[in-house]
Amino acid sequence: MTAYSEDHIALAAEYALGTLDAEERAQVETMMSVDTDFTAMVHAWQHKLGVLNQMVGSLEPRPEVWDKIRVAVGHSEPQVPIVLPQPPPPVAPDLDEPDAVVDNSNVIRLSANVRRWRTIATVTSAIAAVLVAMLGVGLFQPDLLPDSIRRPRTQLVGAKAPAASAPSAQYVAVLQKEGGSPAFILTVDGATRNFTIRKVDASAESGKSFELWLISDKLPRPRSLGVIGGGDFTSRPVLASYDADMVKAATYAVTIEQAGGSPDGNPHSAPVFTGKLIEAVPQAAPASAR
Repeated sequence: MTAYSEDHIALAAEYALGTLDAEERAQVETMMSVDTDFTAMVHAWQHKLGVLNQMVGSLEPRPEVWDKIRVAVGHSEPQVPIVLPQPPPPVAPDLDEPDAVVDNSNVIRLSANVRRWRTIATVTSAIAAVLVAMLGVGLFQPDLLPDSIRRPRTQLVGAKAPAASAPSAQYVAVLQKEGGSPAFILTVDGATRNFTIRKVDASAESGKSFELWLISDKLPRPRSLGVIGGGDFTSRPVLASYDADMVKAATYAVTIEQAGGSPDGNPHSAPVFTGKLIEAVPQAAPASAR
């Protein structure tokens, strides 16, 4: 990307604004015809300033504006009172000093740069103000925005917004040997009864698999909840088929089975790690309707 001077950047911005005179516009268009990077910079300014154009509606000029335009193009005569010019007061010549020629080129150039960068500063502030206004309007009164920049609505007109459901209770069990460090952490969602078991400090022997079991006095035998995967986390929805009270009161155990898990749905070793669920996050009460 070509590095441009501040004057070039300002020219591109003023070209996008339409505030350049004919000579400066011709200069910019000539640069655009031979410099693709400069063209891209002009287009970028046009895109930024296009937001301002989208936020401004049409405005009918006042009648006196049209009168001034007709006068300017010679279609009518201006109604101007006649004022006789007053002669300037005489100035005594300074005989002691020779005539001095003042070079105003630097002053003119400096004035142009000041004017140009005042324009850029104004435009930048306006863009920031418009973006802030658009964010506020988009949140609170989106119908005021043009269709091209309005965020689409997914809710049907006249339909009530769905009430936010209260977060469900969350339960957790630490599965470990008696007096040992945690080997697995089991979490259960109280509403869906989906569970996730996380491996903390346990590694299976070669050719063996860890398998999770649900043990309850309401069941004739332990029920398999599946083989624990080789990754850190294993998630399954199988607890949804069990009664919620049973899920909360059951004991959870991990056994070591042959690779792939028990072949007949029964545990083939004594539980290695066990634990019971406790409520870690209570269910939040739904907000009362107003």
